[in-house]
Amino acid sequence: METVTLAQRPELADAVYAIPYPPESPRFMEGSLTSLLVRGRRVARRWPHLVVALLEDGSPVARGIMVPFRGRSPFPARGWDEVAVWAAEDALDGVAPDTACALEIAVHPSHQGRGLSSVVLTGMREAVAAAGLASLVIPVRPPDKALVPRESMESYAFAARPDGLPVDRWLRTHVRAGGRVECVASCSATVQAPLAAWRRWTGLPFDRDGLVVVPGALAPVFVSTVDDYAVYVEANVWVSHRL
Repeated sequence: METVTLAQRPELADAVYAIPYPPESPRFMEGSLTSLLVRGRRVARRWPHLVVALLEDGSPVARGIMVPFRGRSPFPARGWDEVAVWAAEDALDGVAPDTACALEIAVHPSHQGRGLSSVVLTGMREAVAAAGLASLVIPVRPPDKALVPRESMESYAFAARPDGLPVDRWLRTHVRAGGRVECVASCSATVQAPLAAWRRWTGLPFDRDGLVVVPGALAPVFVSTVDDYAVYVEANVWVSHRL
């Protein structure tokens, strides 16, 4: 296997972005404005050195997408969404970045279960160091949280095993790679859309007001049938990697 960036191998862009999202990736995240930024090609065109591809026999099997920005303190509660705005603002203002934020790690569904996310993460750390940036931060979306959507993210994120490692497998991967669990981004990603879109994404009726548990969602979705919309606010977990 080999890890490269699109700056090194620009001809791989189509194949890298053709990697489908894993089956467990909820379709409703298509409604996130930040997701539209990540899933388009703008990041790759602007910062190809921060788009990482994992190759097997020369073909991309996983990707990692990052954006650079000038670090702020504290970590923003509006994690994923906020950092995407910061990166755009800094680029427009000509501000020199010192930090990279990972917005996505995706492994081809046919290659799931092989620990490739960890390999991509290592490649991302290397790409950030090569770019001369001091740290990599990630608003981690722990997908297993969807099994307990009514538990607070604060409780879930800091639950530890007897060996001190996080109970959550994806947070555990980051800690083993040298990451530090910092805090919870309480409103990291937001999806707001008409009910017709939610019905298309989920196959659920969305015919009653209030909180609805949606498969794959880390928290319940708020529904208003009177106003014909539903809003999903997702908490993520800030993890930092010093390089």
